[in-house]
Amino acid sequence: MPKISVCIPTYNRVQLLPHAIHSVLKQTELDFELIICDDGSTDGTANLLAEYRDPRIHYIRHLQNIGKSNNMRSGFEAATGEYFLKFDDDDRLTPQFLAQTAAILDRDPQVDFVSTDHWVINGKGDRDLQLTDINSKKWGRTELPNGIINDLLKVIFVQQCLQVGATLFRRQALLDVGYMRPNMQNCEDNDLLVRLALAGKQAFYWGDRLMEYRFHAEQQGIHRAIPYFQDKIRYLENFQFEDLELEKVRQSRLAETKLLLGLRLIETGETELGRSLVRAGKRANPAKTWAGLGLSLLPMGLRQQGFQLFR
Repeated sequence: MPKISVCIPTYNRVQLLPHAIHSVLKQTELDFELIICDDGSTDGTANLLAEYRDPRIHYIRHLQNIGKSNNMRSGFEAATGEYFLKFDDDDRLTPQFLAQTAAILDRDPQVDFVSTDHWVINGKGDRDLQLTDINSKKWGRTELPNGIINDLLKVIFVQQCLQVGATLFRRQALLDVGYMRPNMQNCEDNDLLVRLALAGKQAFYWGDRLMEYRFHAEQQGIHRAIPYFQDKIRYLENFQFEDLELEKVRQSRLAETKLLLGLRLIETGETELGRSLVRAGKRANPAKTWAGLGLSLLPMGLRQQGFQLFR
């Protein structure tokens, strides 16, 4: 049985996937298995994987698309290691990632997962130091000290400091909470981390930048925003916190997300549902609410022009 299971879920990223794979094969820690779970790719991913002869690589190919979190679950179910890492097919690990994070889990059995800071890389794979510094500060990692994380739920839910792709878990801790929820395309990582915190799991933060997270054009666009906001609403509605401060944050984010989704739906022609969601999110921004409702009265051509001016 390998010490560490590394899972890379993939879908139609044949040009980027080799960089992710090679970053695992270049690890200084050699006791691992690498599981590639393919969500029905049609771009030659299967041919790419056929070229690898490393016995540590296991390829799971779904003949049709089963959805992001379902694909991730298939990789997790195939894992046999004591520790588990999932990172995306457009990202990379630095060579010391597995060795450094596993060493922390090795020496402290009370720690359930270790999360690190990460680099931001551009579409070409080059590190962007300025954007990395901005990103680390934006998500509160520059203020997070090395060591056991106190008030984990606040760090995870309010500050959103941690990134699953930069985190090594004890596989048992993930089994305890059922890993990813099925049938989620977005926010599945946030949902998992919150459930781990609610289950009383213990996290350790290590501030070295041991992973590389890619920013690129595919992450943008209105048609990606709509399913993202739909899943974010589902994620936020999965919880209700006893802590009044956390619950206030959840309710505020839920209202804001409903408003943003409603505006996108109005813009794309789903007028009635959009209006309903905009009204439900009114408390987040009354001015945007009334502007959106006003634009919903316009014919589509003028409506879309209005949204461009509105932005």
